[in-house]
Amino acid sequence: MTTSVESGAGTDNSPGRLSLGTEAARNLATTTKSVPQMQGITSRWLLRLLPWVQVSGGTYRVNRRLTHTLGDGRVEFFSTGAEVRVIPAELGELPLLRGFSDPEVLEALAGRFVQREYAPGDVLVEAGQPADQVVLIAHGKTEKVHDGEYGEPTVLGVLADGGYFGDRALAAREAGEWDFTVRAVTACTVLTLPRQEFQQVLESSQGLRSHVETYRSRSGLPQNEHGEAAINVASGHVGEPSLPGVFADYEPSPREYGLSVAQTVLRVHTRVADLYNEPMNQVEEQLRLTIEALRERQEHEMINNREFGLLHNADLRQRIHTRSGPPTPDDLDELLATVWKDPGFLLAHPRTIAAIAREFNRRGVYPDSVEVGGHSLPAWRGVPIYPCNKIPITETGVSSVLLMRTGQESQGVVGLHRTGIPDEYQPSLSVRFMGISEQAIISYLVSAYYSAAVLVPDALGILENVEIGH
Repeated sequence: MTTSVESGAGTDNSPGRLSLGTEAARNLATTTKSVPQMQGITSRWLLRLLPWVQVSGGTYRVNRRLTHTLGDGRVEFFSTGAEVRVIPAELGELPLLRGFSDPEVLEALAGRFVQREYAPGDVLVEAGQPADQVVLIAHGKTEKVHDGEYGEPTVLGVLADGGYFGDRALAAREAGEWDFTVRAVTACTVLTLPRQEFQQVLESSQGLRSHVETYRSRSGLPQNEHGEAAINVASGHVGEPSLPGVFADYEPSPREYGLSVAQTVLRVHTRVADLYNEPMNQVEEQLRLTIEALRERQEHEMINNREFGLLHNADLRQRIHTRSGPPTPDDLDELLATVWKDPGFLLAHPRTIAAIAREFNRRGVYPDSVEVGGHSLPAWRGVPIYPCNKIPITETGVSSVLLMRTGQESQGVVGLHRTGIPDEYQPSLSVRFMGISEQAIISYLVSAYYSAAVLVPDALGILENVEIGH
């Protein structure tokens, strides 16, 4: 008598199988595991590319030559509905009013500004007309145009939100003429202050008159193109003429950068640390992931921190705008001109790099590539473009591109840290045991110390308002 055995959807060890099933066999096998993965880890090119300076005292002082250029900031506004007003204290960003702090006078000046609206293509001021007002751009983009040597108009520059022109009209003793034309590229909202209104406030305030006279006396000193006092040097002479005597004065209050800190407390239960340490050490893996998160925050802060972040510490004269929105080859060439003395590298969000490639492809321009540590990176004019996802992108799809020169010897951008700290785990990063709680939880204080400094203004340039949408 024979017995038939059906092979069905039973267990792996059902009578119908001829060998041990894989599901049962896995109970006896050792699983090969990866270390814990973390999606937030990036290449962190900025931390790898910056030369790091040891800051033994915790503070780094940047000494510079004394400059006589007053002001040159960006003005801010507040709005109520469609009405826009300049913040009175922000008038101190104008070169003429830098350092003047009388709130009543600044309020009187702010109240005399007149709001005007312009459509794309409208002319705000025209060359040859009387230069009798200062113009603050509250919103929109304009371009300064001048007739070129060959009859074609030449764009001298782009002014956008917070920019201004005509401030020299207020400082001059007599009204002159505009030597350029300003035209609206987009719809613009501007505030204007006529010279006559400024003179009325000037006559009623002794403090403002003294401040303006001081500014005029300083602006008359011989300067170089950077606003530093000129150093007279004799050359090409013969005989024994009297040589000029000079000295290089320094800033009386140089800027100091204190090291910033990113910290967190890592907690691990003793039961986990004691029993679950094979084949990987749980404490070490927890610490590795925590340090990766700290380093990501460090790069974010070095880009975005309002005190020392590169996006907020670039000189206003080193910030330029795209001419049409998308990042074109012309825009990158203009950016290279801001850091023309030995530019090191460009830094942009990956989506911005994609927009750059898209615009180049549309024009039939194909940038070079460079090999860096086994990576093939795009480059423009031989300057590599590194990705950095810490550079923000606004809700409207606008970002920035950074260009920098690095190193102390080159008077560039440097990173600041302090090595040799107690319980140092990595350079300028410490892991300090904090004890075991009554709940049997081990605590470690993980701290990273860092900062960044721009040694001279022309070491960092930024291309702003880069549209990255299709």
